Amino acid sequence: MEFEVIRGDIAGQSADALVNAAGTSLKMGSGVAGALRRAAGVGLNEEAMSKGPVELGAVAVTDAYDLDAEYVIHAAAMPHYGDGQATEASVRDAARNALSAADERGCESIVIPALGCGVAGFALREGAGIIAEEIRAFEPESLRDVRFIAYSEEEFETVRAAAKSA
Repeated sequence: MEFEVIRGDIAGQSADALVNAAGTSLKMGSGVAGALRRAAGVGLNEEAMSKGPVELGAVAVTDAYDLDAEYVIHAAAMPHYGDGQATEASVRDAARNALSAADERGCESIVIPALGCGVAGFALREGAGIIAEEIRAFEPESLRDVRFIAYSEEEFETVRAAAKSA
């Protein structure tokens, strides 16, 4: 399985599955969720919310609508807004469960952001290291292309450094 850190907007990526950095309510607000919601159209948020709430660390899978993907995997690394912050366990579980959900659906490619970081309050370097560990430890049946995406140059450098040392 190939694993690389890339820089860009997740909503503009082409892959079998795109991962949304979700809260347990699955309501798509700002950040990664907002970018995906705006690019996919109104149906994505409606379908996501119909599948929530989910447990912390769990995932829900929806259609990708107008995105260049088959699925959006909503990985709940953070509690519902205002209900606390992401934890090491929630970041780890959300990453592992997102990879498993894609693999179970026969996906060959996936793009995953820094789950639980940013508005969820988890430190980016530590979170990126945890996600990189989960990617490296994952034993896929179908996944061949895993892209860990960062939006800004600063975030990219932090994620890349954390992924190398994980």
